Amino acid sequence: MDNPRTVESASGHVMDKAVSQDTSLVQDIKSLIKVGIINSNLITTFAGFWLALYFTNSSIVTEWVTLLWTLIGTALVIAGGCILNNWYDRDIDPIMDRTKKRPTVTGSISLPVIFTMGVVASASGALVLTLTSWQAAVWGVFGWFVYVVLYTMWSKRRYTLNTVIGSFSGAVPPLIGWAAIEPGLRMEAWILFLIMFLWQTPHFLALAMKKKDDYKKAGVPMLPVVKGFEMTKRQIVVYVACLLPLPLYLASLGGIFLTVAYVLSTGWLVLALAGFFMKDDKKWATWMFVYSLNYLTVLFLTMVLVTMPFPYV
Repeated sequence: MDNPRTVESASGHVMDKAVSQDTSLVQDIKSLIKVGIINSNLITTFAGFWLALYFTNSSIVTEWVTLLWTLIGTALVIAGGCILNNWYDRDIDPIMDRTKKRPTVTGSISLPVIFTMGVVASASGALVLTLTSWQAAVWGVFGWFVYVVLYTMWSKRRYTLNTVIGSFSGAVPPLIGWAAIEPGLRMEAWILFLIMFLWQTPHFLALAMKKKDDYKKAGVPMLPVVKGFEMTKRQIVVYVACLLPLPLYLASLGGIFLTVAYVLSTGWLVLALAGFFMKDDKKWATWMFVYSLNYLTVLFLTMVLVTMPFPYV
């Protein structure tokens, strides 16, 4: 007769193993699709959508289905691009500490499966976006093309300008959201694009400074690797300074938005300039990276908050 405790222990072990495998699979998928990138881009996509409603006197009540398709389609396109980025970088990811646990490196998911996932997610996202407007789908495909082809496959391993090239794809989500409501876009939509475009270079250069050794080992010519920290800091200051005049073009959002925008931008510029006086460059880069994330979140959240509630909802 079996010992009940032994049976219970064996059953528990099997269950724990199954749970562990499920958890590992979820983590692998989250790693492949880069959840953090998707989340931050959906914030800007939503802001673009919301402001398009505001400027066209439309209602979220009548457009909630469009919003749903916009967010799902954008998330799928971005996820597909990130998966294919991981698939393509499978040769250099084992070299870098921050990427060596990706499933493309560990082999926990086969490469053909990963490639198929990337293609299916990308195509599905583009198709879903056509349910909003064909212009939104075109912007989604444009962003995907820049990220996968122009950044990942062409410029990332060749030029220090890879960050600038990749910034075009990261600046597209607000245009996708806006085009879902107003396909023709307007000046305010392009200001959102410019804010995102300029924001990304100091954000990613700060990350590149933090991970300089990784990029150097992998042979990726990021600016801190090729030109050093001093040149990188000068570039960061230039891009942050270029953000300063842009909120003026969104003055119709009101005084609260302008105040928040200029406090954020001025604070970031002061922190950027402080990099020339700090001895610990990587500590400063960490502060810049964290500040950039908060800058993006607070700025776009403020855009939404100051335009709600609509009197016509």
